[in-house]
Amino acid sequence: MVDNLTFNNFTNNNNESSDTNDSIDFNTLTYKDTKVLSGFISDQGKILPRRVTGLSSKQQKKVTKLIKTSRIAALLPFVVGKG
Repeated sequence: MVDNLTFNNFTNNNNESSDTNDSIDFNTLTYKDTKVLSGFISDQGKILPRRVTGLSSKQQKKVTKLIKTSRIAALLPFVVGKG
């Protein structure tokens, strides 16, 4: 069921997602980088899981923490509306 879905340019094919993730420097990534972090959020505003993004556990934890921080700072929305 998830195989046919595409979330923000990420697919279940690990080759495509790893190419995208290689260009991201997770050491210098901050909560202010909303363009990068919005790529890890679904159309509904949910944080995408590791099986979709292809990130390592350490990277996924960092991205999740940065998304939550940027939501609190009102840089990213908590919920994406239908309209």
